[in-house]
Amino acid sequence: MEKTTQIYGIRAIIEAINANEALDKIFVQKGLKGDLFRELENLARKKGISISYVPVEKLNRLTKNNHQGVVANISPITFHNFEELVESVIQKKEAPLFLLLDQLSDVRNFGAIIRTAECTGVDGIIIQKKGAAPVTADTIKTSAGAAFKVPIAKVNHIKDAVHYLQASGVKIIAASEKTENTIYDVSFKEASAIIMGSEDVGISPSILKAADHTAKLPLLGEIESLNVSVACGVFLYEAVRQRLA
Repeated sequence: MEKTTQIYGIRAIIEAINANEALDKIFVQKGLKGDLFRELENLARKKGISISYVPVEKLNRLTKNNHQGVVANISPITFHNFEELVESVIQKKEAPLFLLLDQLSDVRNFGAIIRTAECTGVDGIIIQKKGAAPVTADTIKTSAGAAFKVPIAKVNHIKDAVHYLQASGVKIIAASEKTENTIYDVSFKEASAIIMGSEDVGISPSILKAADHTAKLPLLGEIESLNVSVACGVFLYEAVRQRLA
């Protein structure tokens, strides 16, 4: 069952943060000032909640209620603790498969990826607390409900998750066109984590450098790239193909 996915008003959002509600993102009217707002801003930063500063017209579109210059999205799912998720999966499976999303921003792409991840047996999806697409009603709808089935964890930095997974014996494979290797040159049979980058700039250079392997999709047409959710599906199904062989 989906929870209410939106709250508004500075004090209401402060109370929600203090009550440890899973807030995905806070939208704040540009130029907003005052002690109460500063309290909200400090709390959000302390908890690692993403803040987006937007024109008042954006807030008016988000809600017809008296928003006082602030609207927040509440996640309709419960996020998992990253380290606990990794440890529990590794204990149960010899060759787990994780998916890391570096700054993916489109909620529908996110939903489509979650759906494919569930169909391909992904053991956990890891996203960054700041800058990542939130889990909204659109995400849930596009995922066909898979968002309730695949564990999703948030981390402060994807790079830290990469190092933790490597220390846990998980090989990191980054999807990037900046390599000579195709997905058919890389083994996905061992414990693996695939990293997909954002729609516009791909994977961050520092994260790309930290990966164990990079791999690309062979593109035979004139268009230089695939939609990220489609590309992710091809990567995941190559992992399935290798593991079933």
